[in-house]
Parts: sequence; structure tokens; C-alpha cells
Amino acid sequence: MYKARRKDKESSSVSSEEPKLYLEEAVLERKCPEIDLKVLVDLPAGLDYNEWLASHTIAFFDHINLVYGTVSEYCTMSGCPDMSGPHLRTYLWFDEKGKKTKVAAPQYIDYVMTFTQKTITDEAIFPTKYANEFPSSFESIVRKILRLLFHVLAHVYHCHFREVVLLNLHAHLNCLFAHVILFNARFQLIDSHETEILADLVAALKLLDPPESPPPPTIGDGSTTAVEPPAQ
Repeated sequence: MYKARRKDKESSSVSSEEPKLYLEEAVLERKCPEIDLKVLVDLPAGLDYNEWLASHTIAFFDHINLVYGTVSEYCTMSGCPDMSGPHLRTYLWFDEKGKKTKVAAPQYIDYVMTFTQKTITDEAIFPTKYANEFPSSFESIVRKILRLLFHVLAHVYHCHFREVVLLNLHAHLNCLFAHVILFNARFQLIDSHETEILADLVAALKLLDPPESPPPPTIGDGSTTAVEPPAQ
């Protein structure tokens, strides 16, 4: 019976690719004007680049964690057996032995949040004391965190946007997504292969000028993205 239910789930996932609820005109609103966000992501004169990355990374973590928390009861091991995103994208994780593996979405997201929380509270990586400096690898660490957090956003849009709408939080989610996209457009921290799966939402929200918009992914390519284990 489990196999039958899973097959039904997979069939439902494929059929749900089109149309996408998050692209419907009625839910494309957001709480923050685009011009304010573009100003918000620009590095202020005289401010250290790493400080700017750190403050935004922490803010993104806090807000994405909060949004996911509102729908986490609907994200279950049985309902979300894979960590999936739009266009049949599946995200993989490496276990502590370095083995690439599929995990259920709630487990994957728990890994993401645990890793990020541990990293941003590590004084050696995200220093808060004046005498401490950012490590030379700081930008690469931020890139990994933002990539993982983007996976969470992609999963929420793909699998739980209906619940977000029912909670009347879609405008807040769209604003958060817009902030992440504009910040990434400014500093190029997330690879286009990652962001392309939500390129249609970027276009629908009119976040980027046409030349900057990433090309759409191949629908139904069944691609997977593996996440390397956290650096020790």
C-alpha cells in the first residue's frame, strides 16, 4: 500500500507542475515596493562588504525559518518524502560519511536550519566582537548558506504555497523572495542553475530587467542537486 500511495503522490507532483498557484495574478502581491528593496540591497558607502553579507544572511535565515515554521506541520515525512522543488528538481544531501542520499523534505530542512544556525552563531565565522575578523572563506560559506535557504524557499513555493495563501502570508513570502533575488542579482551569490527553477516567478513579479532574467529550466528534466556536507 505504501508503494501505491507514493506512486499517486509522484503522479500528483508531476501534474501539479502546471499551472502553478504562485504564478496566479491574485497572489502576486508583495508587501514591499521593488524600489525600496533595490535600495535595501545596495552596499552602503563605508560599510564592510562582509558585514553586509553577514547581516543579510542572518536576516534571510530568520525570515525563511519563520515562514517555513508557519507551514511545517504540513511538511511531513509521508507527504514530502523527497526534498523537491519546481520543475521536478530534487535536492540531495550528503550524510556524515560523505554519501549522497535522498532525505524527506522535513529532514532536509532540519539539516539546513541546524547547519545555518550553528554557522551564524560561530564567532570564528560570523564575528560579533570588534577585534575578531571574518575568515578568508567567508563569502564561500555565505554562498552555501544562501543556496541551502533558497532550496527551502523553492520547496515552500512548490509544495506548500496553498497553505501559505490560506494563512494570508503569500505577500510576505513574495517580499522575502524578492529580497533574496535582488540581493543575489546585486552580489551574484547563488548560481543561476539554482535560481532558474523559479525564473517564472521572478518574471511574474517583474523583479529583474529582461536581460538579467535567467533562462527557464527544462521542464520535467528530473534533475537533482546535491549538497556537500558542512565543512568541519
